[in-house]
Amino acid sequence: MFHRLRGAALAAVAALAAVALLVPTGAANAADAPRAAADPGVAAPPLRDLAAESGRFFGLGISGPMLNEPNYTAIASTEFSSVTPGNEMKWGSVEPTRGNHDWTGADRIVDFAESHDQEVHGHTLVWHSQLPNWVAGGDFADGELRQVMTDHVTTQVGRYAGRIARWDVVNEPLNEDGTLRDTVFLREIGPGYIADALRAARAADPDAKLYINDYNTDGVGAKSDGMYELVRSLLEQGVPLDGVGFQSHLILGQVPATMRANLQRFADLGLEVAVTELDVRMQLPADAAKLQQQAADYGAVVGACVAVARCTGVTIWGFTDADSWIPPTFPGQGAALPWDENYQPKPAYHAIVEALGGDPAPEPEPGACVADYRVTNRWNAGSTVDVRVTTTRPIAGWSVTFALPVGESVVSSWNTSLTQDGTTVTARNAAWNGTVGAGGTLGFGFQTDSGAVYGAPVLALNGTTCTGAA
Repeated sequence: MFHRLRGAALAAVAALAAVALLVPTGAANAADAPRAAADPGVAAPPLRDLAAESGRFFGLGISGPMLNEPNYTAIASTEFSSVTPGNEMKWGSVEPTRGNHDWTGADRIVDFAESHDQEVHGHTLVWHSQLPNWVAGGDFADGELRQVMTDHVTTQVGRYAGRIARWDVVNEPLNEDGTLRDTVFLREIGPGYIADALRAARAADPDAKLYINDYNTDGVGAKSDGMYELVRSLLEQGVPLDGVGFQSHLILGQVPATMRANLQRFADLGLEVAVTELDVRMQLPADAAKLQQQAADYGAVVGACVAVARCTGVTIWGFTDADSWIPPTFPGQGAALPWDENYQPKPAYHAIVEALGGDPAPEPEPGACVADYRVTNRWNAGSTVDVRVTTTRPIAGWSVTFALPVGESVVSSWNTSLTQDGTTVTARNAAWNGTVGAGGTLGFGFQTDSGAVYGAPVLALNGTTCTGAA
């Protein structure tokens, strides 16, 4: 599975507008900003503080290139107590050619974490993907790759000894049926490569917790059964292993019903368990119903961890839809993270808060937004529509969703980026009109291919249902 976190190319105007709203007037520093973003006027505790109350971490799969974005770092530095480098510690990044190391990206993330009192979850030491060419295609003598691998583990773990809380020592070793994946390590070294890597890591840093990490192992099934047998065998051999990571790259509405029980059976082996790369992707465009289901899914996963005593924490794989690996990897899918592309929290954020023991999201206030939907012109083969939405709260980035009658299709639009999926229409702000102050009004329009007569639909602004204009 490809886990590259892409550096999002945010529109400059939208980014500046988001920063202006994220940082309240008189804020001492950017660390104050996310609280305003989460719910203006409400000082909710950061997710890291809520998780800490039960002795857990709440982590972020962090993107090195995004550390240049001040609105990204404002949230990354305050909401999370642990960070996992997305790419900067992978073998291809740190040793692109044999014997020549580049620690720049990894050092930057470790320094960032330490400056914000965050742990670092090292990712990843031995993985079949994103290897340098000299490893992936190397022509090694008998026993040479074992030495190369253990040298790599020793060098990298040793460099950061005492600064890394946990390491994904071996990543994604299994096929879907639970057997060992065919990798250069399995072919050249044999099944013992996993134990060799773990022993080398323990010798290089006795204090770091050592993990095996994989995807599609969240619920009870063939692959998780294979993982269970693998770690049980390693423990029986006395191989140093402290935990198992469950990536939890999930599809909307498909959280396994057996997830809590599955985490518990690994914990019963005396191991730590952690959700290491959580996201919940959906078919685009997002709408209010999908966002509510996503919230339920995030709440279920975090709740499963909280219910298992040896579950040490949850890491989300990125926090903003502006920087997610999902869209380029799964075309047509996305909106997988708890903050949208404008750094505004989605219902999933509030579900996480509640699952960690925080207060539930307040019910939307009556009249939080008022929508005026007017057909301004109609003829036999089409119509033009003007939409105005007034909000009682300031917003940085908006989406307005509504349903058109069956057979009514949008053929053009203005002052918006508009998409239609069946009868559901989603209108999003353009780069220049995403910022709306309290009491302000946003507006856009579109043309349809039908002159049918119908009543004004119900509109939702950023997931909150609006009342109709008088």
